[in-house]
Amino acid sequence: MKRLLLSLAAICLLFPATFAQITSVGIIGPATPGGWDADTDMIQDTANADLWSLTITLLDGEAKFRADDDWTVNWGETTFPFGTGTQGGPNIPVIGGDYTITFNSATGEYFFDFDGPVGIIGDATAFGWDRDINMFPDTAMIADTNKFFITIDLGLGEAKFRLDDDWAVNWGSTDFPEGVGEKDGPNIPISKAGNYTITFDTASGAYAFVENVTFSTVGIIGDATAGGWDTATAMIQDGADPNLWTLSTELSAGGLQFSANDGEIIWGADGFPTDTAMVDGDTLAVPAGRWLIEFSTETGIYTFTQIQIFGSIGIIGDATPGGWDTDTDLMRSESDSSQWSIRMDLLDGEAKFRADDDWAVNWGAGDFPAGVAVRDGANIPITAGEYIINFNSISGEYDFKLLIVYDSVGLIGTATPFGNWDEDYWMTQDPNDEDQWFIPSVALSGGDQNECKFRAEGDWTVNWGDATFPTGTGTQDGPNILVEEGTYGITLNSATGEYAFGAELTTSIKDLLKPSDVTAYPNPASSILNIDLSNTTIRGQVKLNLYDMSGALLQTESRTVNGVIQISIDDIPTGIYSLQIKGEKALVGKRVLIAR
Repeated sequence: MKRLLLSLAAICLLFPATFAQITSVGIIGPATPGGWDADTDMIQDTANADLWSLTITLLDGEAKFRADDDWTVNWGETTFPFGTGTQGGPNIPVIGGDYTITFNSATGEYFFDFDGPVGIIGDATAFGWDRDINMFPDTAMIADTNKFFITIDLGLGEAKFRLDDDWAVNWGSTDFPEGVGEKDGPNIPISKAGNYTITFDTASGAYAFVENVTFSTVGIIGDATAGGWDTATAMIQDGADPNLWTLSTELSAGGLQFSANDGEIIWGADGFPTDTAMVDGDTLAVPAGRWLIEFSTETGIYTFTQIQIFGSIGIIGDATPGGWDTDTDLMRSESDSSQWSIRMDLLDGEAKFRADDDWAVNWGAGDFPAGVAVRDGANIPITAGEYIINFNSISGEYDFKLLIVYDSVGLIGTATPFGNWDEDYWMTQDPNDEDQWFIPSVALSGGDQNECKFRAEGDWTVNWGDATFPTGTGTQDGPNILVEEGTYGITLNSATGEYAFGAELTTSIKDLLKPSDVTAYPNPASSILNIDLSNTTIRGQVKLNLYDMSGALLQTESRTVNGVIQISIDDIPTGIYSLQIKGEKALVGKRVLIAR
């Protein structure tokens, strides 16, 4: 196995000169023997002090490089098995196996050279015809040891597969992106640069290059849309599934297609309201109306669901106060006409949702406490209790969140003053709201290893976490919250999971702001975002901070409270964001969507 000596290009461009005093470089993370607790030191090259290497067995997991056994200088990136790490960059995803790792502490370049029998080589790869990039065995095919894969960037050029880093056994063909390689066959032409997942079967010679396309924008275009055939109407990327894009919009009778990356890729089909779109497919004919459109860039499957605006949505049944005779009306969201909610006591029994106090339009399903109701569906079985009920009249999605009054809620983790996952830093319950908890002031530690979560009753049975900071919505068993070092006032709503880390709360707890008191609309917004504080007692100045989902501050404004505040978001790209509202006596976070 050859060792790669990484180039020293751009030494002074990527890292400051102070990094030159590095005395050791190690690899750390759950993929390594020491986990996140201890570095595995690399060996410094005798001829060049910036080059480091290590032969090691790694596990499936993540890793980073760092200097001098300390997080002050560390490198990471999302690419594997090679890439260029940046200071404080993300964790490197690792596939378990035996490796020779090389790292350049001047440029951040790294290479995890896998000790495997099959590799890909050629001028379309990062290392040209000089060396193989070894592929990984496909562990999903346990009974078949002939299958291999790798995901890498390729340029225009040619490539071949070969065995044991040697030309004695090699495979090639003239077909791309898939084909059957022949022993000593011709070079495979790579006719399009991109990121590819490559698979190869040494028994049959079958191979495939599947391009991994990143979509910065996805939208609809056509004479049925507001922008016609000239301008795409942007769809919104789902926060949980990056392949899913949605849009609620008014359409005219006409045709449309799906468009990505400013027209770089076009999908079409002829089935309505659902079908599978194909690249360069037909123009889809749609009727006029207001529609919820869902489209998967992974499968091509799309669905159009007509949006009906109802005067009222109620819940009815023997589990409700009105029995099967009288609806209990839900409240419509100010920012989303299809979203309805209510807090109420229910009995053991059954219930359904219906529109406009009439059985003509009703929804039900056999699932509880959450599910997707369908028109004229089954009664929903109810267990007695006090609930916050949410229902979407477009998708039919519903959930009954049981309200539990906790005796105690605490903040726990390595970021807290206790510095461990065993002791809770207790929060104070708002005497006017049993679901609202706060810490007026606490100093927290920051950094990659300093995290925290909220939990109830000093036990992990009920806990809240989320990947966003300084505001977010914690979910049961959600991820740890990675905080930045500082002194914070902290609030948590134990009913909704909404939390915020902000300025110290220096005054009376009676004025703490509840998330339900604040409305941010329209949601999604395009150019102007309205923040309605009229249901609060806030007066004077507030600071409005807009963060992206990584916690980066994108925009901040100070405003005087006077009913509804308007802020411009023209410079903020389409996406999901956290809006933090901070005042002397107030701290709250709201999640907003921006779409154009």
